[in-house]
Amino acid sequence: MQGLNLLAGIICGLLGLVFGSFLNVCIARLPRHESVVSPRSMCPDCGAPIRAMDNVPLLSFLVLWGRCRDCGVRISWRYPAIELATAALWVLCWLEFGVSVEAVGMAVFCFLALGLAAMDAETLLLPNTFTLPGIVLGVLYSAVMCPDGWLARLRCAGVSLGWAVCATALILTIRWLYWLVRRREGMGFGDAKLFAMIAAWLGPANTLLVFFLAVVGAALYGVLWMGLRRGEGGTQARIPLGSFLCAATIYAVFEGQATVGWYLGFFR
Repeated sequence: MQGLNLLAGIICGLLGLVFGSFLNVCIARLPRHESVVSPRSMCPDCGAPIRAMDNVPLLSFLVLWGRCRDCGVRISWRYPAIELATAALWVLCWLEFGVSVEAVGMAVFCFLALGLAAMDAETLLLPNTFTLPGIVLGVLYSAVMCPDGWLARLRCAGVSLGWAVCATALILTIRWLYWLVRRREGMGFGDAKLFAMIAAWLGPANTLLVFFLAVVGAALYGVLWMGLRRGEGGTQARIPLGSFLCAATIYAVFEGQATVGWYLGFFR
């Protein structure tokens, strides 16, 4: 049994590396509205197609010493970092949830959250090609996880969709109030769709935890940024709130229940 568990963990890690490599393609292309299928991967500097032997997740980066084989330009550390992070998250899903539908669902959810975090950090964009299917998958996941028959599953799907709508309304309300006070946009529509996706997957308690952690994290980032830029004048921090929402989401996947339970314990 221990040998089978070890094998399952290795398989999860290898699959994570492979899907992490694909996630890098999504991160690079989706914000630019490019296909993730064609053309084949190429060096962004010299345009040379990436050979199959140079496209092995993580290993190729190490063999090439992090440089393009053709032009020698340095490859971004984002590529191996995303591959390793995806592999680590998928192994954590297996360790936390075992071999189960829940583990598969949370692995998919982490894949989406990690990709959106990277895209928002790099481009301040949260593509619909991730957020909208993510909402649908969250509703379907909620239905599948309900064990009490078709009617109960339909009810769970409806509740999940309802929380997604409520999350969207919350972000849009905050966006509107911010505009009234500052006369400029704060949160974007992408943040609203991302928050709807999170609510569809996690439900109300963990979603509120995600919102709290993300806002605190973004505020600290803003204060730090302004401190480092003191004296430059005229510059404003462009805070990728979606990245903070996604980071908090990944935390909530593994520790959300415990954190919410710890907090509620103060009121008993």
